[in-house]
Parts: sequence; C-alpha cells; structure tokens
Amino acid sequence: MWAIAGGRAIVVDAAGPATLLVPSESVLLLGVDLPLPSRAKRLAALPFAIEDRIADPIDAVHLVLGGAIGDKRYLVAVVRHAVMAEWIAIAEAAGIGGAAFVPDALVLPAPVEGWSVDLRDGRALVRAADGTAFAMGQAMLVAAWSAAGKPAVQASGDPLPEAMAGQGSAFPAAALPERVAAAPIDLRQGIYARRRGALPSTARKVAMILGLAALAHGVIGIADTLMLQRIAERRQAALQQLVVTTAPGVPTGGDDFATRVADLLPRANGTNRFVPLLSRVGGALTPIGATLIVRGMTFEGNALTIECESPETGMADRVRAALSAAGIAAQVANGPGGALRIVARGA
Repeated sequence: MWAIAGGRAIVVDAAGPATLLVPSESVLLLGVDLPLPSRAKRLAALPFAIEDRIADPIDAVHLVLGGAIGDKRYLVAVVRHAVMAEWIAIAEAAGIGGAAFVPDALVLPAPVEGWSVDLRDGRALVRAADGTAFAMGQAMLVAAWSAAGKPAVQASGDPLPEAMAGQGSAFPAAALPERVAAAPIDLRQGIYARRRGALPSTARKVAMILGLAALAHGVIGIADTLMLQRIAERRQAALQQLVVTTAPGVPTGGDDFATRVADLLPRANGTNRFVPLLSRVGGALTPIGATLIVRGMTFEGNALTIECESPETGMADRVRAALSAAGIAAQVANGPGGALRIVARGA
C-alpha cells in the first residue's frame, strides 16, 4: 500500500493491498440521489445529476460512481483529468501502475453520527456520517466544524484544537489494510480502469489523457469537431432511451429536452452543498498554510463566507490566486488589521 507524498509514491504498509492513497483535497466526494434500477442507468444519469454542483465543465472531470451510502443514494467522486493523469504517472513511476486509487479520507471509520477526524501534522481528514469525506488544513477545521453545526466528533492522531476539546472521543481504528479494503470507491474506473496484462507506457498514457483534456477545452480541429458531434449524438440517444425506460411519460423530443431531464433529477439543497464547497475551498487554501488564520465561517444560500486574518502583506492576492486556480468563484476583501473576508459561491 502506498500514499502520495512530495510528488511521489511512498510505502505506508508493506502488507496492504495494491492501493495508492491519494490526497482528498483534490477529490470532491458527494452524496448523490440516483433512484435508478441498474448501475448502467445510474452512470448514464450521473453527469446530469451533479453538473450544477461542480464548477468545472463535465468533460474536464472524471466522474466515479461508488457504493451506496443510503436508500438509492450513492457516493460519487469528481476529479480533474489532469490530476488523474498526474497520479497515474506517479503510480507507474513507482511500479504500481495497476493499483487502485482511494481518497485518503475514506480510510477513516464511517461514524454513526457526526464526524470522524484524523488530525496529523496540521492536516485534517474528515469522514461524515452521510458517507462523504474531505480534507483541509488544521487552520480551517474549527470554523468548518462550527459552520456544520458542531457535530459529534470521534478523533485520532494529534489532539483536537482547543475549541473542539471535550467534543470528541477516540475511535478504535481497525488495521489500515482492512480500512482500505472497505473503502466505498476506487477512482480507477472508466478510461482509467485497471487492466490486467501489460499497461501502456507512462508517456503514452499521459499523452492520451492530456489529449482528451485538450479536446474538452476546445483545442480541436475539424475532424475532432465531427467526432465530438457524433459522441454528443450517441449520448443524446442513450439519454433518451434512459428517459423512455424510467419515465415513459416524459417527451424525449424538442429543444427543452435537457430541461425536462433536469426536472427529473433530485436537487441539491443548502445542507449538502456546504461540505462540497468547503472541501474545494479548503483544498485550494491548504498550500497557504498556517499564515492564514480562520476566525469564523457561515454558509447561506450557495455562498460560503470565511472571516480570517493574516500577518503577511499581500495575502488577499495569494488567496484570490489560489481560489482562481482551483476554479472557485470568490470575492476576497481586505479589512483593517490584516483581516480578510472570503465569499466563495457554489455552482
């Protein structure tokens, strides 16, 4: 079993399964209602069920359907193609190109209520009772916990921050290989699926993935345009067949077909938008480190407001750049005495 550290894979358990633990800051883990009878139909509906919950275009990200975490509710992972390409290159360089990819926050035990938290070296892994998980810097943990309604916490690793002291109990963690084996999702699905036999070279595989990403961003010629049109037509036909099967009363023609499909899908509410947006913001700000001190956090509508401060000059520009690089729509305003207000908005 391996984990990513410093841009390379390191061994964390020689007896564990062939798995690479990847940083959860780069993975958006969502709970998605997919009341459909088969996995194939759930996969077909997945892009339409989450497109209003992510900032990136659907074609720019890898969507992964995991296990059930409720009645007709499933864990879904969203990862940028460029990130998957980087991880595959790291795995192949370490000789583990066929390894499963598991977000590291999912190795925490799933709590019956509240949060499981593992705090180590200024980084917090969090797994929630709803089956989702995320990671963030310790500086944001107390504010995130407060904004989530101060859920019950079971903890491991370093002591919890003072504000959370007495709110958490230790959990008896099973052996790491057992927890990894029980993880409800493997990111190696679809075009990144693990295959038996010889794998293509790192250079060839990364080139293929980056080529797909380039197509998704519009760097295409006439022949590629025709190809994408054919793909879109096949997707449209598959979606129409899915609607005929699951909702026979819904018309499948006309320009407003996509709108009618969207009306069939469950809508995210304010509660389940909070953790995904928080996870993305926390991941974007983690590299800034302890120089950014979070004082408070609120979530209303689709806006996450973070009150923080920093002794460093130019921090607003650094925060603004970090959020922009992560594709997060946000406003960053300076206040007196080094205070900052960040207002990030979900899709």
